[in-house]
Amino acid sequence: MDEPCIALLGVKGGPAIRPGSNMPTSILLRLGGRTILVDAGLGVTRAVCDQGVALTGIDLILVTHLHSDHYLELGPLLHTAWTAGLTRPVPILGPPGLRQYWERFLDAMAFDIDLRIADEGRVPLAPVADLREMAEGEVWRDGPLRIEAILNAHPPIEESYALRLWDGARRVVLSGDTAPFAGWDAFVAGADLLVHEAMLTRGVDAVIAGLAHPDPRLKAHILRAHTPAEEVGALAARTGVKALALNHFVPDGLPGITEDDWVAAVRQHWDGPLHIGRDGLRLPLG
Repeated sequence: MDEPCIALLGVKGGPAIRPGSNMPTSILLRLGGRTILVDAGLGVTRAVCDQGVALTGIDLILVTHLHSDHYLELGPLLHTAWTAGLTRPVPILGPPGLRQYWERFLDAMAFDIDLRIADEGRVPLAPVADLREMAEGEVWRDGPLRIEAILNAHPPIEESYALRLWDGARRVVLSGDTAPFAGWDAFVAGADLLVHEAMLTRGVDAVIAGLAHPDPRLKAHILRAHTPAEEVGALAARTGVKALALNHFVPDGLPGITEDDWVAAVRQHWDGPLHIGRDGLRLPLG
């Protein structure tokens, strides 16, 4: 992963997995000479390695919001990288609650961590996570790489972010989990690649019906906090992006819903380059 590219490591919306489903959300980018991980859902550690990237080679991690499908495996990822030889601090940007998560993870793993330090001569694990709070505006500048964040619309979570990354030659926008919101068009406009979550509204009832404890509150959350695929296509068309990729599919892995359904929904408004995400899909950023 030496050339500029993006890999959709996990593309499922929501934390539950089942036979036939993809894995929850995480994205790996090589941009501006840096390897950047955005979100750390279940399965991210294996998925990074499957891209040919050493866990010790991640330069920066960003967590868009504190739903478990976006940060559940952050602690195990860092611990595994540590056992693989990581000794330097890795900058991690995310909402304030991420620090509490890391502290509790360290507490839960204290026996193992202390044992490995004493028995194997490892460096302390805690400082490996250089935690910093995310806020709107420019959150990172390093050589040609710049990253900006904007609060999106993912109720009831108030601190949920979309990201714009560029290296002077190419610009990538990542929606995070969001419904349409004011200011989104301007943030997206002119992107070389827009990676956007997508929902098929007609599939939401099937998601609820498949649960052991169906509850109308979950349906209400999904519908108000995500973007129908048709609207993603319309957004791409009116903002002049050069290519569109879909991820964080709701629903995902359900019988009767195929890639053709996602394509048909987006093509109502968008006729440009379209990538339907799948776990491990790598796209060059040429």
